[in-house]
Amino acid sequence: MEYIDRQKIMCAVVLEVKNQRLRLLTENNREVKLSAGRLLHKDSARLNLSMGRDKMVDALREVASKRKALHSQVDIKDLWEILNTEQVWIDLETMTEFCFPDSPGGDHESAVIRAFFDDRLYFKFNLDRFFPNSARQVELLTAQRLEETRKNRIVELGGSWLKSLVNGTSPPVDVSEADSQEILNILKSYYLFEKESKDCALARAMISNSGIEPTSALFPLLVKLNVFDENENIDLLRFEVSVEFDDTTLQSAQQLIVSPRDLFADNVRRDLTSLSLMTIDGQSTLDFDDALSIEKVGADYRLGIHIVDVGHFVGKDDRIDQEALARGSSIYMPDQKISMLPAALAEGLCSLKAGELRPAVSTMVNLSPSKEIIDYEILPSLINVKQQLSYYDVNLVADQNPDVLILREIAEKFRRRRLDGGAVQITVPEVNVWLADDRSISVNKINRESPGRMLVSELMILANWLMAKFLAENGMPAIFRSQPEPRERLYRGDEGTLFQNWMQRRFLSRFVLDHKPGKHSGLGVDAYVTSTSPIRKYFDLINQRQLRAILGLEQPYNSEEIDQLIQMLQVPMSNVGKIQYGRHRFWLLKYLEQHIGRKEEAIVLNKRRNNYQILLTEYMIECDLPLSSGLELKPEDLIQVTIQNVKARKDLLQVAIG
Repeated sequence: MEYIDRQKIMCAVVLEVKNQRLRLLTENNREVKLSAGRLLHKDSARLNLSMGRDKMVDALREVASKRKALHSQVDIKDLWEILNTEQVWIDLETMTEFCFPDSPGGDHESAVIRAFFDDRLYFKFNLDRFFPNSARQVELLTAQRLEETRKNRIVELGGSWLKSLVNGTSPPVDVSEADSQEILNILKSYYLFEKESKDCALARAMISNSGIEPTSALFPLLVKLNVFDENENIDLLRFEVSVEFDDTTLQSAQQLIVSPRDLFADNVRRDLTSLSLMTIDGQSTLDFDDALSIEKVGADYRLGIHIVDVGHFVGKDDRIDQEALARGSSIYMPDQKISMLPAALAEGLCSLKAGELRPAVSTMVNLSPSKEIIDYEILPSLINVKQQLSYYDVNLVADQNPDVLILREIAEKFRRRRLDGGAVQITVPEVNVWLADDRSISVNKINRESPGRMLVSELMILANWLMAKFLAENGMPAIFRSQPEPRERLYRGDEGTLFQNWMQRRFLSRFVLDHKPGKHSGLGVDAYVTSTSPIRKYFDLINQRQLRAILGLEQPYNSEEIDQLIQMLQVPMSNVGKIQYGRHRFWLLKYLEQHIGRKEEAIVLNKRRNNYQILLTEYMIECDLPLSSGLELKPEDLIQVTIQNVKARKDLLQVAIG
């Protein structure tokens, strides 16, 4: 008899039968036990058990050798060409007669089984019967076999090639340039997507053959091979973010610049070019989307918050709009900015550059002498910025410039109103990381409560709130942003400590996006949209278009379209957040790599089983502090730690008590 052992047919003789279990002696001189159901082929020929074990093994080997020789005489392809038109099962006896027409016996049957067992390209094989595959099935199976052969070859080559690179030896001579490129693509895909990579199995087999450690050695190796830069932004590759714009989008942007829409074509814009408008942004900002104006009207004040009308230039569903929707937002990183709109628009035609006439959507707010809001109106306008100021510029004149003083008072009054409405004011420093032209890293902590930043922040919240009210009062669907009450409040108003402000964020409820308005508890307002950054955020561009629709400038989105856009933007906006956070953290850790041994101030956040969670206050970054014997810390304790080990690529930051 014969049975299958490890994908190989073994010849054996039955020594004993007991309860459907067989004790066998094999051609390899081994005794095995197996059930009768595992038998592949039974022959009527018998061996004399009294001849002795050695002679029986010799006899089995002779039988096996004979059957292997007969197996080579079976031409399965010829059989298939004759039989494939008949899509029926063919029994073993009939198939054996096809192969050996002259008095076939058990050895011939075994030879047929062996042949069909080894080659299943042309027939399905089911123990003692065979079914011809169709021509299409044979074609597909042939392609699969060729691909499997190719993969096996590339795995073997890739393993040897990697090993030679690690050991500094010469690579295999049979690795062509095309082979090496394919190997690199497989390894790159695996590093980026790991289990999600379509080449995961190939890469793992290749790495296993090479003997390298996949987690620690693969990235440096890919850097050495110029696949990645040492500081490669892996998230951009993982999320498949388009850094550049395609030619069609760039040509569309250029066409807008060459032939811009007539600013006076709408016949509804109010000329506000006589107002003294200022932009207030960071020193490196090039895409200015908001400007402020303040004027005295009798005893009252008139505040203007002017947002560039991107919808005037970028039409719904045009090529630029489709690309902006796919991106979702501009991405700001220490070493790179990826704009939502082509630079020619973001930093040119759609930017509120000083001295340039621009269309805008202006929110004009009338305030009493005590800076209380009397009323407001939102209107399409024409504006011309007079001053391009930085936060630094504003901070320098914060106590002297009359306009800045009034803007500060309005902002402070509005903040107090929000706090009285239950707003959760979280005030923590912002750590700015940037790279100079020589790639040196600079880090500084920014006071978000400086006069310039505070007034801009509050006035933009004011504008967004009023635009949300305007949309709601006109029954216009938009991307309204609401937020339930926090799960817990650690302080009231703006009196919290740094520890409380940092920890309060953990108790905030998730914000909700909907086409209907709702209360935003975090900001302390009854309705809220974001619409002040249409150059940088697609959410804001959508809301601006809904405002434009109320003002008679275009057709609005309906509720279903708004819901669909919210859904479409979920993934790109989530990716933008991850990319910005990850890149900021990477470069901050790269900076700290240069300062191992430095002592830093930290606040204890909480205690875990094996460590304390702490916040390095100079960098506003969390890390773990191992439990130290004899030292008992509690939340909000101020301590000193020493930076011991930092590896930005591994997201590793280790400190010890200082």
